[in-house]
Amino acid sequence: MTAAAPAGGAAGSARRLAAAAVVCLGLFMLGLDLTVLNVAVPDLQGDLDTSTAQVQWIVDGYALVLGGTVLAVGAFTDAWGRRRSFVCGVAVCGGASLGGALAGHPWQVIAARCCMGAGAALLMPATLAVLHQLFPEARLRSRAIAAWAAVGGMGGLCGPVIGGWLVEHSSWRAAFWINLPPAVVIIVLALALVPESRARRPAGFDVPGAVLSAAGLLALVWSITESPHRGWTSPAALTGFAVAALLLAAFVGRQLRAPAPMLPLQLLRVPDIKVAAAALALMSFAMFGALFVLTLYLQGVLGFSPWQAGVRTLPLPAGLALGAVCAVPVRARLGGRVPVVGGLMLVTAGFAVLATTTPDSGYPHCAVFQLVAGVGAGLVAAAATESVMGSVATERAGLGSAINDATRQVGSALGVAVQGSLLAAVFTSRLTTSLTHLHAPALVTEAAEHSMLSVPLQAMRLPGPLRAGVLAAARRAFTDAMTLTAVVAGAVTLVTAAAAARWLGRPPCAHDARVPGDGRIAVPAAAGAGPGDEAPPAR
Repeated sequence: MTAAAPAGGAAGSARRLAAAAVVCLGLFMLGLDLTVLNVAVPDLQGDLDTSTAQVQWIVDGYALVLGGTVLAVGAFTDAWGRRRSFVCGVAVCGGASLGGALAGHPWQVIAARCCMGAGAALLMPATLAVLHQLFPEARLRSRAIAAWAAVGGMGGLCGPVIGGWLVEHSSWRAAFWINLPPAVVIIVLALALVPESRARRPAGFDVPGAVLSAAGLLALVWSITESPHRGWTSPAALTGFAVAALLLAAFVGRQLRAPAPMLPLQLLRVPDIKVAAAALALMSFAMFGALFVLTLYLQGVLGFSPWQAGVRTLPLPAGLALGAVCAVPVRARLGGRVPVVGGLMLVTAGFAVLATTTPDSGYPHCAVFQLVAGVGAGLVAAAATESVMGSVATERAGLGSAINDATRQVGSALGVAVQGSLLAAVFTSRLTTSLTHLHAPALVTEAAEHSMLSVPLQAMRLPGPLRAGVLAAARRAFTDAMTLTAVVAGAVTLVTAAAAARWLGRPPCAHDARVPGDGRIAVPAAAGAGPGDEAPPAR
C-alpha cells in the first residue's frame, strides 16, 4: 500500500508541518479535557450541589464514552475521511463545552462531558491517521509520532495545572470555556491546511461489529470505573464485567464470520502490534494510576492547594516530552525493542523511588519519580505507537490509531480504578487502627472512611496533641498505601518489560497478510481493498 506522495519543496514541507501542528493542537485539547476538571470538583459541588454519584459521572463520563467508542469510530474514519472526522470531533467538543459552561444542573454537565467524549472519539484516531498520511517516510513519520506522543501526554498531565489555575482565578465553568477559542482556531486551520484522505474503495462498514465493540468496551470501561465505588465483587460490577465479556466475545465471533470485518483479527497476531499495544496499555495503567495517587499525596499529605499541586506535577510531562524526543534516534539506531524495554525499565526505576517514600520525604522525592518515570513513559509511548502504526497499511491508519488509543484508554481507566481502590483500602485500614489507639472522635474515623482529603480538615478541629497525632497517623497511613501502589505498578511495568524483551520485534507468522515491499499489514481482499486503494489527499 503506497501513500500519496507529499508535496515537494520547502513550501510543501512547511505546509505538512503546519498541518501536523494543527492536528497536535487538537490532540492537546483532547488530553487537557481528560483531566482539567478533576481539581475543579469542590468548586462545582458547591455551585451545583451535586451528589457523589453525579460528580463521578461528571469526571468519568468523558473517558467512559471516549474509551468505549474510539475503536468503532477509528475504523469508520478510514472510509468517512480523516480530516472530516477530525474537524467534526473538534466541533462536537467545542459545542459540548459551550453547553457545559452554561449548565445550570448536574445532569447538563454530565451530558456535556459525555458529548465531549463522543467528539474526542472522532478526533483522537484521526490525529494519528492524518500524521501517518502526511509523513509516509519512515524517518519523518517516527518524528511525527514522537511529537504526537509527547503532545498527547502533556495535554493530560497539564490538565491539573491549568484546571487549578482556572479554579483559583475564575470558577469551574472556565474549564469548559477554555475550549472554545482553540476549537474555532483548530477548525479553521484544519480546513485550510490538513488534506483529506480516505480509502478509495472502502468496504461496506461493519455496523454489527461496530455496535458490539462499542457496547462491549463501554460495559468494560464502566465496570472498571464503577467497581472502586460499588465494590469489585458487587452484583453491579460482576454483572458489568460479565456483560462486557459476552459482548466482546460476540464481537470476536462477528469479526471471524464477517466478509468485511471492522477489525481484521490477523492484525492482532502480529507481535509488533499486540505486544506494543499491551505495553501501551500497561504503561498507561501504571502512570495514570500514579498521577491520581500523586495528586492526592501532594494535597492531602504535603498540603498544597490544587494550583500548587498541579504545578508540582510538571516534571512528569517534561520528562515525557524528553523521552518521546529521545525515542526517535534510539529507535532508528537500535530498533523498536530497545526504547520500549528501556523505557519500561526506567518507569520501573521511578516506581522503586516512589516506593521508598516516607512521611518526611517531601516534594523532591516526588520530583525524582516524575522525571525518571516520565522519561521512560515518553520512550514507551513514542516507540510502541510507531511499532503499531508501522505495522498497519496506510489505508487502515484510522483503525491502527484506534487500536492504539483504545488500549491506552482502557489501561488508564484500569490504573486509576485499581490503584485508587488499593490506596483507599490500605489507607483506611491503617488509619482506622491508628485512630482507635489514639481514641480519636468518631467524626475523624468516619472522615477516613469517606475521603482521604477530608481527614486533615477534621483533624484541625481537635485539640493540639490529638490533632498532631491524627495528622501524623494520616501521613503514615497514606505513604504506606502509596508505597504499596508503587510496588504493584512497578511490578506490572517490570513484567511488561520482560514480555517486550521476549516478544517485541519478532517476525510475523507466515499466515499474516502483508504487502510486498511495504512490511505493513494489509486488509484482506475480502474487505474490498487492495494495493493502491488509498485515496490521494484531496482538498
